[in-house]
Amino acid sequence: MNTEIVTSTPHPIPSFEEAMAFVREHAGEVRLSSGESLADHAAGTALIMRKLNVDPPAVLAAALFALTPHLQDPERVIADKFGEEVAQLVGDVRKLLRLGTVSLRAAQNAIPEVGRDAQAARRVQVEALRKMLLAFAQDIRVVLIRLASRLQSLRYYAAAKITPSPDVARETLDIYAPLANRLGIWQLKWELEDLAFRFEEPDTYKRIAKLLDEKRVERESYVAQAIERLQEELAAAQIRAEVSGRPKHIYSIWRKMRGKELDFAELYDVRAFRVIVPDIKDCYTVLGIVHNLWQPVPKEFDDYISRPKPNGYKSLHTVVIGDDGRAFEVQIRTQEMHQFAEYGVAAHWRYKEAGTRGYGGQFTANEKYDEKIAWLRQLLAWKDEVTEGEHGEQRAAQPWEQLRQATLDDDHIYVLTPQARVIPLPHGATPVDFAYHLHSELGHRCRGARVDGAMVPLNTQLQNGQTVEIVAVKEGGPSRDWLNPQLGYLHSSRARQKVRAWFNAVEVQEHIASGRAMVEKTLQREGKTSVNLDQLAARLGFKTTDDLFSVVGKEEFSLRLVEQALHDAPPPEPAVEAPEQFEKRSSGASVARGASTGVLVVGVDALLTQLARCCRPAPPDGICGFVTRGKGMSIHRSDCPTFRRMAERAPERVLETAWSADVMSGRGQSVYPVDLSIEATDRQGLLRDISEVFAREKMNVIGVKTQTRRNAAFMQFTVEVSSASQIQRACTLLGEVTGVVRALRKN
Repeated sequence: MNTEIVTSTPHPIPSFEEAMAFVREHAGEVRLSSGESLADHAAGTALIMRKLNVDPPAVLAAALFALTPHLQDPERVIADKFGEEVAQLVGDVRKLLRLGTVSLRAAQNAIPEVGRDAQAARRVQVEALRKMLLAFAQDIRVVLIRLASRLQSLRYYAAAKITPSPDVARETLDIYAPLANRLGIWQLKWELEDLAFRFEEPDTYKRIAKLLDEKRVERESYVAQAIERLQEELAAAQIRAEVSGRPKHIYSIWRKMRGKELDFAELYDVRAFRVIVPDIKDCYTVLGIVHNLWQPVPKEFDDYISRPKPNGYKSLHTVVIGDDGRAFEVQIRTQEMHQFAEYGVAAHWRYKEAGTRGYGGQFTANEKYDEKIAWLRQLLAWKDEVTEGEHGEQRAAQPWEQLRQATLDDDHIYVLTPQARVIPLPHGATPVDFAYHLHSELGHRCRGARVDGAMVPLNTQLQNGQTVEIVAVKEGGPSRDWLNPQLGYLHSSRARQKVRAWFNAVEVQEHIASGRAMVEKTLQREGKTSVNLDQLAARLGFKTTDDLFSVVGKEEFSLRLVEQALHDAPPPEPAVEAPEQFEKRSSGASVARGASTGVLVVGVDALLTQLARCCRPAPPDGICGFVTRGKGMSIHRSDCPTFRRMAERAPERVLETAWSADVMSGRGQSVYPVDLSIEATDRQGLLRDISEVFAREKMNVIGVKTQTRRNAAFMQFTVEVSSASQIQRACTLLGEVTGVVRALRKN
């Protein structure tokens, strides 16, 4: 019996002509809000996309997306006729359209944060919106379609001599032209800028156009002739070079005039071209040829190869006088320099978008974000570089397959407030993170959240483009559950730090209240209720009464000292409740257990000694002894502030002490507790990395205190050491841990 195997072949993608016929059939005489015919807009947008060399699905989506409001069940209809890929692209473009319009209005009305002016707040919002649009678009082709659609609308306004609303021009200059610039789509960038500038500042546009006193075609023709002449000279000198150029467009001229505070007559690079050669030696050879062909302007020569810019940019810049008596700029660089300038940390778009600050060399950037932008630009460049041939379609498929999957995998998601303000948050962020980002108090009082209008649990992970609204109570604080990583309420370290700070503040207030009650009870018992508490605190060495109440509440300060101060008697040295006790280990017993094994007391035999907790001495520190009441002698470091105060009050109780010879020679088997203070930037895994240092150095940790304030961690570790050299080595290694600002022995 013969079994016939039937294989299905993919349905062929309809042609552009079929798509346009479909649009005209369903659109009829429908016009967009701009006044342009829907069919004309679809055709114009699709033709722009075709000039960008995009794949057929993207061209079809560009033609169809404006039609969706006029179709019943558009997703199914487009998917059935044009395929799932086209339908997905169309849906994403529609989402991007809605997102951009709402968010730009919020950016224009951005409310400045504390210490930030309105213009700076607006810049922050606009940059966040650019990033959100790229992050929200799951396919980079969606962004290209949006850019093409905006360009087609501007072309229509210009042809019809209609002035669009101010929002259109501002949105183009703030959002879409910079995106085209970042993606390296120059053929869209300059036209978007010029058309938008024409509508936003028509008088300035006309003035600069008149100053140019030559048509764009004529300028391009001159540049082409100059390039041809230079290429002939380079060929005669047997130098392989890639020469390209284009005249500056009107918006670029205006930006430079404003950014560098120049008059039009001072601009030398209205016309410019670039020469790319194989190596540095050829750069200087080409420079000589250029200066031989045209008269150079000495003060306008910059050698950024021998003296690179701070950002690493390298190139030769020279200005020469052309045959017509007008100046033009020539840039000469190697291919490696060009790649760095276009895709590296010196990417041109940074200072261009920074305006006046950028031309002065001031700009900020995120390296990871820049790398991802450069990757997208590389993909677009590879697509354009694919040569057509017999198997052109197959060869072009690989870059576009990558572009289909290309998303700007940003480190953040971008969500919206109900007022459409863009808020960047880390991936995995929740409504609680969102609330704390807006304001600490809002985070503390957060009790619920609506995402896109629907109530959600507070540990819901937010997604790009969602609108989040916080439900808060008038008074209240965070829940301790929010700090439990297993429950997933908080993802950002900033929010966790704020929650911890709130509970730390509550704990401090509890200690102060408890200490106040204990001190007041002592005053009542001693019959001293009329005592000035500020003076009492100062007498005991505290700056404020709250400082006194806090240590009393934490049971770190004895009430007997308070009683002593009430009777105006010098307070005795704090008696140690009990000697420090540590477990025995194979490495040796702690000196604190029976201190005569490591400390010699001059003139006294068999005196009970113990190491003072206030300064924790360890060999070879200089030490002194102070006789306590009923607890033997406490051993202090000679420079201990506490010891010095006690010695001034009772010098007769000071005894001369020294470390034993075995201890000083290193033959002893004892270990000593010391306190190490560490200040670091708080991060996940910090405590683990610090603990690993102690483990590698075989230092036993017997006490830990940590506190976090404003994303900074302050830690105190009590560790057992055998010598001061071990302390010094540990501090050096701790200083090398990522995030640690300083590590030192506590005085």
